[in-house]
Parts: sequence; structure tokens; C-alpha cells
Amino acid sequence: MTTYLPSLFGGMLIGLSAAMLLLLNGHIAGISGIVGRLALGVGVSVNLAFLTGLVLGPLVFLAAFGHWPTVTITAIWPTIIVAGLLVGTGSRMGCGCTSGHGVVGLARLSPRSVAAVITFLTSGVVAVTLSKGLGL
Repeated sequence: MTTYLPSLFGGMLIGLSAAMLLLLNGHIAGISGIVGRLALGVGVSVNLAFLTGLVLGPLVFLAAFGHWPTVTITAIWPTIIVAGLLVGTGSRMGCGCTSGHGVVGLARLSPRSVAAVITFLTSGVVAVTLSKGLGL
């Protein structure tokens, strides 16, 4: 099988799910917003259905391709934990994460999302450069 097909298929499903959530419910498909609304008890059924779909995604991949998706993580746990905290803080400060701003916001030509995605990507490049420079 061609190696890019699973990624292409996954990207198409992300776009389809984001479009369906926006068209059918008027919500932006930002994971941080969905988790935040779920934690506050707002729109529980829709948000829980979306998150359940995300969790079940690897099972759909297994059914479609006959093997689990390959995931390779080369970072050590402290780096992963710090990175997760930085992503969470950045998502909170940016009023959304890369999925909301990058997938839906850019598609809607939102200036705020363009600024957010540029900031997220720049911060990621700086963080990786610094962590590699420090040998993490």
C-alpha cells in the first residue's frame, strides 16, 4: 500500500468531520474547545460523540487497513509532559488549538486563525530547536 494513503484518508476524515460539525451544529471543530465545553457540561452529547469518534479512530484504521497505525515517539517523558503543558497553555491563550484554527479557521479565512497558526508553528519550531540544542 502506498504510504501516504492512510494520512490522506485521515486528513479527509478530519476535514469531513469538521465540516459536518460546523454545518450541522454551528460549532468549530477545535479539540480544546470541545474538551472545554464538555468539562463545563455544555453540549455534552455532541461533544462526547465527537471525542468518542476521535478515540475510536484507531479501531476504524485497524478495520480499514488490517493493522494498527504506526506511531513512533522518540522524545523522553519529561519532554512530552512539558510539551503537552505548553500546547495546552498556548491553546488556552490562543482561544483554540491547531485543529480549530488550522483546519476550520484557515478554511474560513479568519485573520485571527492565520495569526494563531503562524504563532503555533513558530513556537513549535523554536521549541524543537531549543530542545534539540539542549539535547532533550
